[in-house]
Amino acid sequence: MEPLKVLVITYYWPPAGGPGVQRWLKFCTYLPENGIEPTVYIPENPTYPIVDEGLLQEVPKGIKVLKHPIWEPYGLGKRLGKKSTKTLSKGIIDENPSLLKKLMLFIRGNFFIPDARKAWVKPSVKYLKDHLKEQHYDIIITTGPPHSVHLIGKQLKEALNIPWLADFRDPWTTIGYHKSLRLLPWNAKKHKHLEATVLNTADQILVTSPSTKKEFETLTKQPIAVITNGYDTSNKPSKQLDLDRQFSISHIGSLLARRNPESLWKLLGEFCKADEAFKKDLKLVFAGVVADEVKISLTHHELSEHAEFKGYVDHSEAIVLQHQSQLLLLLEINAPETRAILPGKLFEYMMARRPILAIGPEGSDIKQLVEESGSGAFFNYKQLHEDYLGAYILNAYKSYKNKSLALQNKSIEQFDRKVLTEQLATVLKSETLARHRPS
Repeated sequence: MEPLKVLVITYYWPPAGGPGVQRWLKFCTYLPENGIEPTVYIPENPTYPIVDEGLLQEVPKGIKVLKHPIWEPYGLGKRLGKKSTKTLSKGIIDENPSLLKKLMLFIRGNFFIPDARKAWVKPSVKYLKDHLKEQHYDIIITTGPPHSVHLIGKQLKEALNIPWLADFRDPWTTIGYHKSLRLLPWNAKKHKHLEATVLNTADQILVTSPSTKKEFETLTKQPIAVITNGYDTSNKPSKQLDLDRQFSISHIGSLLARRNPESLWKLLGEFCKADEAFKKDLKLVFAGVVADEVKISLTHHELSEHAEFKGYVDHSEAIVLQHQSQLLLLLEINAPETRAILPGKLFEYMMARRPILAIGPEGSDIKQLVEESGSGAFFNYKQLHEDYLGAYILNAYKSYKNKSLALQNKSIEQFDRKVLTEQLATVLKSETLARHRPS
């Protein structure tokens, strides 16, 4: 039986680093085992905010990769401010941006709709139309953000009537930083219009969380499937790693100002003052970009001497840090629009089998996953002002002192990348997409 042929259109691909690359890198790795042959289309000269050369070793051997040039505005932005441009390209927006950053946000939000990669749409459609006339594909797949990639899929669908699956790794108009783009009213409406058009043109929609599915169901009648992010056992360290000797609490990934858990730092500072042993044992590990506001908070609560800032680390080193830490810290912004976010590192935290201390908004999808899998504890921001968080930390510290700080996860196998790819294959082979294929 001939394999199903799919064309995956994505901006992020190795050597891009960060969480955005992992989902489709892993799907493309395991799709052939499920009778599906992927070809990947990517930009030839992208401005990736994070580069991880080590991920090139994880690209499946023999996979066909198509490339076409892209123009991005970040080169122009560097003339205004290199640091500002780099953080904006990562989606990092300061709590109190400077006048320069406010200007850059206004330009980014109002002149580059839906995003700064919009210039790739027109040349990509032209290039892929020619390619699709020569090569047969059963399905086109687009994955965003950047959500401009979905506009490529939309135009190809309309021109060639090929079945199209749109994968949303994050929401579009309700993503956390969208309100910070300083959109003029008519441009905010344009975003909404583009979002609705994509959702109602795609034959199948894929999302990463139940809350995003509920949100999109109010905007479209098209079928929506939930396939979360996950972990890949092939990335697991080959041998058992020794745990940190200190009581380490580690945060892996960017820690933005709006995720700053002030109440947590206050508690830890108070515990250090009250208990000399706790003060000696505590270590805070940060791997990734850390906002200045977070560092100021740590200093204010006299925790700077406990903090270790590693900067960005490659994916393999991040995995090692997760397996060696006593506690793994997961933080999400306290806002209704972040309830749907299930960050990729949550699943890698699960694979590490170290207790997770998760803090997020009330009603977050994170809570259900952490608690049902027995992977740790979730606290909403209201609970930070009560005794629950302090009790949890002190109990964890007591277990650490007794060398018994561990957990036995339940049912995390469902988040294995191979299992998730099997779910994707079922969607791709479904009647929903089959009936849209030209006969």
